[in-house]
Amino acid sequence: MNALTSEQVRAARALIRWEQRDLAAASMVSLPSIKRLETQFGPLAAQERTVDAIRRALEAAGVEFIAENGGGAGVRLRKGGG
Repeated sequence: MNALTSEQVRAARALIRWEQRDLAAASMVSLPSIKRLETQFGPLAAQERTVDAIRRALEAAGVEFIAENGGGAGVRLRKGGG
């Protein structure tokens, strides 16, 4: 699985109209941690279980993460909505 970046997390939240507190609640990661992780550029600087929890919460809400494939990593909504 590719590294999850702060840019992807912010973009994913925007797609599903979640605030940081929504992501914190869904992932069971503290709000201060979400805020800190989103201020840093590039791959999330957190323990693997924290990154996994964030990824799972966003994917459960309908987000798909797009791997770096020459065009840059990104996010999109899963077909059929979220």
